[in-house]
Amino acid sequence: MTRRRRAAGLAAGVALALSLAACGGQGRNTEIPVEQLTAEQIYQKAEFELENSRRPDGAAQLFSEIERLYPYSEWAKRALIMQAFAYHKGRDYENSRAAAQRYIDFYPAEEDAAYAQYLLALSYYDQIDDVGRDQGLTFQALQALRVVIEQYPDSEYARSAMLKFDLAFDHLAGKEMEIGRFYLKRGHYTAAINRFRVVVEQFQTTTHTPEALHRLVEAYLSLGLVNEAQTAGAILGYNFQSTDWYEDSYRLLTARGLKPESSGDNWLSAVYRQMVRGEWM
Repeated sequence: MTRRRRAAGLAAGVALALSLAACGGQGRNTEIPVEQLTAEQIYQKAEFELENSRRPDGAAQLFSEIERLYPYSEWAKRALIMQAFAYHKGRDYENSRAAAQRYIDFYPAEEDAAYAQYLLALSYYDQIDDVGRDQGLTFQALQALRVVIEQYPDSEYARSAMLKFDLAFDHLAGKEMEIGRFYLKRGHYTAAINRFRVVVEQFQTTTHTPEALHRLVEAYLSLGLVNEAQTAGAILGYNFQSTDWYEDSYRLLTARGLKPESSGDNWLSAVYRQMVRGEWM
């Protein structure tokens, strides 16, 4: 919606910019102070700046001028959502988030409230770094994306929010896997198991679950905990038998005269029983 609005005002913005440039071409700077422009003129000028400048922050500042000079106008409402978009385009995520939140607070019933919430979520999501860094922003992105999905399920942004939610969720599981592998390689098996257990119990719908189960087989065998290793292999075989992870786990177990099967009474046995009853995965 906001893109269509920008396109609609572009022609008028071009005309305004050319008019101002023509005045300035007479040998003196006669650009009209922003205080002397109408809200519509400032909006058009900001849209022109957004479309044609490499610095979206300049457009964002112009949109903010409408808030300042015409705070209760329809143009101020439109300018606020565009301000959030312009800041986001310029990767000024903190100001984008602030503008988006103001829009949600002031105009919660407006159609663009869904887009404001989506921009707020993107201000976190687009800052998610590789799995080797702190994942606080990933948690915040998940929370904000969930709001889009739950409060605006019929909006045009809901599907995109769901896709990004899944990716961010997978990202968190990847962080747990990275730490688990780190511990496993250094022989800190109990610490590694704790990380892989988080993936199996809390992130079982992600792409990392098959590897997590295989790493559990490795770690438990290294500790001599045969029942847990066999059960992890059984869960892996039941859900991911066609994967290389299951083949690797199967070779590890059979090399020791073991086989993948639920054995003993442990947390993995509970998971296995739930899975067999169809209450897991």
